[in-house]
Amino acid sequence: MKGLFIALEGPDGSGKSTMIKGLEEYFKKKGMDVLITREPGGTPIGEAIRKILLDNRNRSMFPETEALLYAASRGQHVREKILPAIKAGKVVLCDRFILSSLAYQGVGRGLGIEEVRMINDFAIKGIRPDLTLFYHIDPETTLQRKTRKRGGDRLESEGIDFHRKVYLGYLEILKKYSNNVKIIDATKTKKEVLNQSIYCIEEFLKGRKSNETYNRHSPGPGRTKFTR
Repeated sequence: MKGLFIALEGPDGSGKSTMIKGLEEYFKKKGMDVLITREPGGTPIGEAIRKILLDNRNRSMFPETEALLYAASRGQHVREKILPAIKAGKVVLCDRFILSSLAYQGVGRGLGIEEVRMINDFAIKGIRPDLTLFYHIDPETTLQRKTRKRGGDRLESEGIDFHRKVYLGYLEILKKYSNNVKIIDATKTKKEVLNQSIYCIEEFLKGRKSNETYNRHSPGPGRTKFTR
């Protein structure tokens, strides 16, 4: 099997971290080599940028600075870690990728979806997830639960109005960039959410296998394909 890149997206507290652990176990049982990573971060440089981005002392950071730092971390992440893993045939499970920037900085910070997309297109050089799983849940309850337990980082502490704006931004983005994105009902039990996730992955893999089979048997230049 060639490499597989899956991104997990959703509001803060939607259960992505829990699902990544479950999916890691699922793939390992199938004998696949799995890389777990996250954004921002994933590399030494990316983790250093993450500390700057999430530090509550950096309240004066401008939205443009924030967007560029996320893109910088992502560019390093793709070149140093994600792309080599894909080329090595590994399954890459990434907690957040470009959709988060479109929602948080593009909509939440008001920079514009297309503007943030262009910044990231330059950074990632055409690398996109094969499949994105979006964990759909209203952020209000989950965010309050998360921040009550351990406080919040700079973005988590922005307040429910900001996170509601980000949530609505996600819904807008999913209408525009729906290719290879599957929506998971994250209001269900952990087991049910994991089963939904595995089902979507297996359906995607079936489709990819069918396409590869078709491409192998499709006629080359100058040949005719006969149908019945």
